[in-house]
Amino acid sequence: MIRVLVVDDSAFMRKKLTEILESDPDIEVVATARDGEDAIRKAEEFLPDVITLDINMPRMDGLTALKILMQKKIAPVVMVSSLTQEGAEITLKALEMGAFDFVPKPGGTISLDIDKVKQDIIEKVKAAAASSHKFVVKKAFVKKASFKVSQKTPPSTQPLGQKPSKAIVIGISTGGPKTIMDVIPYLPANLNACVFLIQHMPPTFTAQYAKRLNENSQLEVVEASAGMKVEKSKCYVGKGGYHLTLYGSSIDDLRIRLTQKPEHRFMPSVDVCMLSVLEKFKENTIGVLMTGMGDDGADAMVKIRQSGGVTIAESEETAIVFGMPREAILRGGADYVLPSYKIAEKLIELVGEED
Repeated sequence: MIRVLVVDDSAFMRKKLTEILESDPDIEVVATARDGEDAIRKAEEFLPDVITLDINMPRMDGLTALKILMQKKIAPVVMVSSLTQEGAEITLKALEMGAFDFVPKPGGTISLDIDKVKQDIIEKVKAAAASSHKFVVKKAFVKKASFKVSQKTPPSTQPLGQKPSKAIVIGISTGGPKTIMDVIPYLPANLNACVFLIQHMPPTFTAQYAKRLNENSQLEVVEASAGMKVEKSKCYVGKGGYHLTLYGSSIDDLRIRLTQKPEHRFMPSVDVCMLSVLEKFKENTIGVLMTGMGDDGADAMVKIRQSGGVTIAESEETAIVFGMPREAILRGGADYVLPSYKIAEKLIELVGEED
């Protein structure tokens, strides 16, 4: 039985979240809390397996409570947040601080439509419970990267848009906003490849996600937009609610196309992006699959490898959720299996840097 502490300042939301969670026979809500201070007291008293945590609360807000909960290492935390731009910024900060994942509230802080994300809530709470041992390890984990990251340099005055001879596609989901910081910031500004980053996120989150990555990276990181030219030494973050694909008659003039195919559970989808990039770059495609639930990207990793490209799966050592990379490994889609802190180094080795 998975024991959950539900934290929300709204009595209605506490009731609804309890009903949703207890509709699953494997989950029991052992306590509820109305603010951050109450949450810390209840967490220490009941020692739950998972905590769901609201962000906007009186007395002590969700971020302050999260910081204390992370220090105490009681249980993994799933944030329950609004879909506003401000909500996106705060949620991303929470994920970087160590929150396991988040569930966006449809319709605002007091969500009358919370049942729309019922399955999402249950799945993420179960995944958090399953990875509780990794939660403790990850918080104590120290990066072992063997290369130095320099400060971001001013944009080059050399003409951009030279054809990217190689392409890197990174697929990542649950645990991604924190784990990706082991990779993108360590790629050099003159990386001899273009990079596509597919993170499962709602539409209002990816612009802020790209902005935060750009502020911490050597590469220029942007949210992908329709018609955008594909350039070397640039990272394109898939826009939430759309698939990132490529079009163009040659590598010299590739551009981004945003599409919507509802038959895929996730938009953006890792599989869709990887296959589109593979079609254009063929054996010069490098696929990377990292932490996340499910198997999005696993089949595409197999096809990249079969086509002569190179693939990297994150190892269980650092993957917060060893789902997507595990599936790629099991299906024969991984040339290399590496911890997150070794992936950037391998990518630089594979594609090189411009002189």
